[in-house]
Amino acid sequence: GGQDRMSYLPVAQHDYYDGRQIGYSIMASSRAPDSMAFLFDLDGTLVDSVYQHVLAWREATQAAGIEMPVWRIHRQIGMSGGLMVQAFLREVGRVVSAEEMDRIQRTHAQAYERQAESLRVLPGSCELLAELSARQVPYAIATSGRTGNANRALKLLNLSAAVPVITRDDVRHAKPDP
Repeated sequence: GGQDRMSYLPVAQHDYYDGRQIGYSIMASSRAPDSMAFLFDLDGTLVDSVYQHVLAWREATQAAGIEMPVWRIHRQIGMSGGLMVQAFLREVGRVVSAEEMDRIQRTHAQAYERQAESLRVLPGSCELLAELSARQVPYAIATSGRTGNANRALKLLNLSAAVPVITRDDVRHAKPDP
């Protein structure tokens, strides 16, 4: 008995599928089959949507008179919209009102929605999620994006309603805060 359920410290690690990083696994404190779960990021991990976000942020910043090279925008992808705009503003030494901050984020959301038809599921994503479901391995999807932006990408994955999805709207502080 006791050796089969040897305890380990909780560990998060990168996981790979067909040689491609697909997310993080969270290992529980035993070797029991039900002790493993996966947490996947959405944009750039399961769905090819990073460049659509980059171009939407470029449009939003330009509309606000903030000139940001695309490469600088790209390196900030993964942050919540508010943190990203704050990072852009620090880089250009500009301060904006809360109203202007909201307008920039709304412009991004509208620009991203116009590009939504070009979103694609990354190869192997649906198959991997289907295999996890078939094996009854729990998983969840998390994104620093707002629910409205995430919904189109999530629909492409054909997820069961039972799959937990956590968006920026569900948490008080965006990553890097837990």
